[in-house]
Amino acid sequence: MKHAVLSAAIILVAGSAYAAPAPVEDIAGGSTDDRIARLERVVKAKQQSEFQMQQRLEALQQEVLDLRGLSEQQSYQIEQMLQRQRQLYEDIANLSTKASAQPTIVQPAAVSSSAPSSLGETASYEQAVNLVLKDKKYEEAIPAFANFIQNYPNSTYAPNANYWLGQLLYNKSEFAGATKAFTTVVEKYKDSSKRGESLVKLGMIAEKTGDKAKAKAYYQKVSQEYPNSAAARIALQQLSSL
Repeated sequence: MKHAVLSAAIILVAGSAYAAPAPVEDIAGGSTDDRIARLERVVKAKQQSEFQMQQRLEALQQEVLDLRGLSEQQSYQIEQMLQRQRQLYEDIANLSTKASAQPTIVQPAAVSSSAPSSLGETASYEQAVNLVLKDKKYEEAIPAFANFIQNYPNSTYAPNANYWLGQLLYNKSEFAGATKAFTTVVEKYKDSSKRGESLVKLGMIAEKTGDKAKAKAYYQKVSQEYPNSAAARIALQQLSSL
């Protein structure tokens, strides 16, 4: 029986010699028990070496997954920045088009900050947008958008104005006001291009205020209603972190 075990062990060691190096030990001398004991030590050392190699392999695989996730996240963030930039260009282009179509609305004297009530619809919206994009006066932009929404609730710019207002308030952590603005976009302007992003922002607000169940519901709604959009990718990313 011992000779059979010895033979099997020798075959096992010989067959795996190319798979992983093991400590070299003379197994020829000594009694059968000594040779078997030495063979067992060789096999054990080989198994330990394979286990350590497997651990290193798993660690490398995890590093690859982490790097892939980081790369995907950075690519997504870049894509978001480009999309926002394109949207801003579209907004500005729309403003220019409407301003040229209605030249009598934007009078030079009407743009003066001393008489904001004399501004027309397009000029009022343009002034509010410029406070953000051009002047970086975010505090002044908040009442500018709020006044525009109040004066022109049915304007074609109203969805974007509400979104701008919500974003400005969100950046200040004024979540109640931001929630109201984003909810207006979601419920009143269902065809707006800003609706998906507004749903995401409502999910983020719910998440920041500790209501993970509501946040999850918002993110799932975005992924269902806007499955191939940038907003859906943000929603799925937020869902994975809940």
